Amino acid sequence: MTISILAFDEKTGSYGGAATTGSLCVGGWVLRGDAESGMSASQGSLPSTLWGTGALGLMKQGLTAAQTVANLTGEDSGRDHRQMSALDLNGNTAAFTGQESIAFAGSREAPHVVVAGNLLSSASVLDSCIEAYTRSESSFELRLIEALEAAASTGGDSRGLLSAAILIVNRDAAPLSLRIDYSEQPLRDLRALYRRAMSTPYSDWADLVPTLNDPHRATAPSGAIDLRKSPVK
Repeated sequence: MTISILAFDEKTGSYGGAATTGSLCVGGWVLRGDAESGMSASQGSLPSTLWGTGALGLMKQGLTAAQTVANLTGEDSGRDHRQMSALDLNGNTAAFTGQESIAFAGSREAPHVVVAGNLLSSASVLDSCIEAYTRSESSFELRLIEALEAAASTGGDSRGLLSAAILIVNRDAAPLSLRIDYSEQPLRDLRALYRRAMSTPYSDWADLVPTLNDPHRATAPSGAIDLRKSPVK
């Protein structure tokens, strides 16, 4: 199973994506994001990382998510073995599932969120994923993680999951890119890593680095920061 979710959070102005799979290194394969472009997810039995990177370039030029997906998939003769989704800067979404994608494969869309998956046990995995996201009242990041957890609990993958990742971009914050590249319980470990990243001293240090809206920020920390002391609750 590979399942991904892309979303725009109106409350924070953040764009985010999360993904999990029964193979290795899902973050590096699937997720791409840029606060000047939007988000993309490229996956499938023969995924194209070129789609993921290319989507950001097209959306940065002003193409909508739908135009971007149509452009990239229409040019690729191998598209039947691939799947992708995109989220543009206005929160518009689009998705494509190739005809040879391993069943069950498909996507779901709601305002400012798109879910895509392949090699799923059933269509209900997609439904559970998007419903968990839209229903949750947690922080944006946790809503994405909860969506993956709901997908995994609704059939999931007979192979088990081996990797998980989350990527958050915002013009007023440093990117948050968390990856569990190999684990017997990647969603558990991703949640734990997120809690650590949101805890001091790491979170305090992350608030000091440059952002797109403040590219020359260089506020010195009050003292030496020992990241080994960051608690996991």
